[in-house]
Amino acid sequence: MIRSMTAFGAAQGTVDNWRVSWDLRAVNHRYLDLGLRLPDPLRGLELEVRNRIGESFKRGRVDCTLAWKPLNQEAGATRVNPELVRGLLDALQDIEALADRSWASFSPIELLRWPGVMQESEPDIPSLGPGILALLDQAMAEALAFREREGTQIATLLDNRCADIQNAVRAVQARLPTVLVGLREKLMARLAEVMATPDASRLEQELVYLAQKMDVAEELDRLTAHTTEMRHILTQREPAGRRLDFLLQEMNREANTLASKSADLETTRAAVDIKVLIEQMREQVQNVE
Repeated sequence: MIRSMTAFGAAQGTVDNWRVSWDLRAVNHRYLDLGLRLPDPLRGLELEVRNRIGESFKRGRVDCTLAWKPLNQEAGATRVNPELVRGLLDALQDIEALADRSWASFSPIELLRWPGVMQESEPDIPSLGPGILALLDQAMAEALAFREREGTQIATLLDNRCADIQNAVRAVQARLPTVLVGLREKLMARLAEVMATPDASRLEQELVYLAQKMDVAEELDRLTAHTTEMRHILTQREPAGRRLDFLLQEMNREANTLASKSADLETTRAAVDIKVLIEQMREQVQNVE
């Protein structure tokens, strides 16, 4: 079945001494637009995350956020950068020598405020990566299940409207002989107004001309073919949003032609009903992957 582009998925778990959580949200978009928010120490996983999401999501705006925090003091311990501190102290001694004075009131607290002096321990990405990515797979599985459930509902709505259009088409097709009879009667009445005895040959010529001008059989056949193809697409698993959108454009064109050629009030009403159904379908297709 088709899939919606709307999705939500989340997964939490423990990887070594870290609490990891993924949050994945998706909405409709013409193409795949991926937004990632990863902690700086885990930027090395970005390419793999993009590849995994790209394999499962073909269209939509997908926002994916990774959050993590240490479970104990060791995991996220903050340490002093000894090389930077030594460099700062050496620089201070050089300044004292140049100034020929000592800053006895210097406080170590001021040194700790210097950017880069305090550092968090670097995580072991090679060992943490597989566990973090496994949790991403769980979040994606939940999001994909969300898409499939909503896609099933959309497919049902589209299928029902295709059936309604086909019913309307059959009703118009069944009414065509009656429409031709009505045209003949109207034409004879008009000819009778201008001449005592209508010319049978002229009458037949006019009827043929009007029948050709108002013939909607081709438009009705195309509407039937398009709706049949759409119902077939709804049973496939590959992304079909663009194909469905194209079919709706073609169906709308046929409905417009049907309305313009209509010589009967009931046919005009049927054309309007078909256009309304197509517009309802278009709104749903905008969210199909």
